[in-house]
Amino acid sequence: MSKIKKENTLTRRDFVGKTLAASAAFTIVPSYAVSGLGHVAPSDKLNIAGIGVGGMGLANLKNLESQNIVGLCDVDWKYAKGAFDRYPNAKKYWDWRKMFDEMGDEIDGVVIATADHAHAVIAANAITMGKHVYLQKPLTHSVYESRLLTKLADKYKVATQMGNQGASGAGVAETCEILWSGAIGDVTKVESFTDRPIWPQGLNTPEKGDWVPDTLNWDLFTGPAKMRPFNEVYHPWNWRGWWDYGTGALGDMACHILHPVFEGLKLGYPSKVQASSSLLLNDSAPVSQAVKLTFPSRGGRQGRMKLGEVDVSWYDGGIKPMLPDNWPAGKEPNKSGGGTFFYGTKDILHVGCYGVEPELLSGKKISVPKTERRVEDEMGLAWNKGAHEMDWVRACKESAENRKPCTSDFAEAGPFNEMVVMGVLAVRLQALNKTLEWDGENMKFTNIGPNEEIKTVIRDGFKIHDGHPTFNKDWTDPMNAMAYAEELVKHTYREGWSLPDMPA
Repeated sequence: MSKIKKENTLTRRDFVGKTLAASAAFTIVPSYAVSGLGHVAPSDKLNIAGIGVGGMGLANLKNLESQNIVGLCDVDWKYAKGAFDRYPNAKKYWDWRKMFDEMGDEIDGVVIATADHAHAVIAANAITMGKHVYLQKPLTHSVYESRLLTKLADKYKVATQMGNQGASGAGVAETCEILWSGAIGDVTKVESFTDRPIWPQGLNTPEKGDWVPDTLNWDLFTGPAKMRPFNEVYHPWNWRGWWDYGTGALGDMACHILHPVFEGLKLGYPSKVQASSSLLLNDSAPVSQAVKLTFPSRGGRQGRMKLGEVDVSWYDGGIKPMLPDNWPAGKEPNKSGGGTFFYGTKDILHVGCYGVEPELLSGKKISVPKTERRVEDEMGLAWNKGAHEMDWVRACKESAENRKPCTSDFAEAGPFNEMVVMGVLAVRLQALNKTLEWDGENMKFTNIGPNEEIKTVIRDGFKIHDGHPTFNKDWTDPMNAMAYAEELVKHTYREGWSLPDMPA
C-alpha cells in the first residue's frame, strides 16, 4: 500500500457531499477518502497487526476479520498457533520491536493483548509511530503508564480503545442514564464485587525454575519486568496472579465492573485509599482483597445527580459486600461475573458486570430518556461479538478533527485505569496500616513519611509436623516505604526497555 499525500485527503463528510450523485455506481470507498489512513487499499480496509495473539488477542482479531490482518507477534508460538493457522498470509514475529521496524509503514493499527506488564511499552511506542491502538484491559500495569498513554494518545491524535468490551453494550449507557435522571438521588456510596479470580493466587514463589519450552522466548515475555527463572506457574495462563506480570482480579474485572461507576459518577482521581486482603505475598496477588477509594466532590451536577464525595469499595476472591436491608432473600447479586450497588439518597440501584440488568431495590419501574450511544445498534453487532472492536475501526477511519471517540478511548480509559491500579497499590501498601492520602495530579502519596519502612511475606512457610500445623514466614528485608511506593507508581524498567517521555 503506497503513501498518500496529506493535501490529497478528504474528510468522509467532504467525500459523501461531493460524490452522492455517483453513489449508486460507486460502492467501495477508497482510503484516500478517509482521513487518518496512511495507505491505499481497494476495499478501504485497515491493515492490522496483532501482538499477543494466543488468547484474548485471537478473539479480538476474529472480530476484526473484515479488515486486513497483516502481522502477528507472540512470544509463545505454541500458544499462538491458532492465530498463525487462521491467518497464514500474515507475517509472523517473536519481537514486536522487529515487527515495527520491518512493517511499520504497512500497519495502520495494532491490537495488543499481551500480559499486563507489557501493555504500556508496546502501546506507547505504537502511538508515537502514529498507529491506532486497541489495547486489552487493564490498560496498564501502573499509574504512571496510564497517565503516559492518556497524554500520548492526545498528542498523536490516534484512535484508541481499551478492551473492556462491555463499554460498547447497553448496560453502561443505561446505568449512566438512570443515575443522571436522579432516580436514586445523590450517590454517597458504591460497593462492587467480582467472583474472580478463577486462577490460583496467593502462591508461594517457586524455589526452582523449569526448562523453557523451545516454543517460548522467556526473555521477550519478561520484557520490561525483572528477570526471574521461568516456571510453568507463570505462563501461559496464570501470569495474571503474579505481581510482576499481572494485576490480579482487580485488573481482570474492575475494568468491566467499575466502568459504569467511573463514568456514571464522573470520577477523577481518588483522594484517599485503603485496602485489606488475605495473606499478602511479595510476588503473588492475594486470594481475596477489599479496597475502598474515596473521591472528593467534583462540584455541580450531572443531570439531576449531585457530584458529591463518594466512597467506592471493591471486593473479590469470594468476598461480597453486605447485602442491603431490602435485598430479596435468596436472590443472587452476581450477574455475569460480578455486581454493583449504588447507594443513593432516594433508592439503591443494583447492576451486574458491564452494568447489565439494572434494577431499583424499591421495586420501582425504571423509565428514563435514552441519551447515550448504543454502539451495538450502530454497529449492528452485539457488544461481545465485535461491536467494541468495530467501533475502534470506525474511529480509525475518521479524521482526528471529526472523530467520534470510542466508548473506552484512552481519554477516559487512562484516568479510569489509574483508579483500578490504585486499588492494587493500596493492597500492596496495606502493611502501613493507615488510610493513604493521594495527590492524583502529581501521582504521589502525601502521608508516607521519609523514614517509614514496609516489608512483605516471601513465603508462608506452612508445614505440618506430627499432625500440627506450623508457620515459619520468610519476610523481605525492611524497605523504605516511600521509595517502595514510588516504584509501584512508576516502574523501573529492565535494561533495554524504555518508554517515551511524558508529554507536557
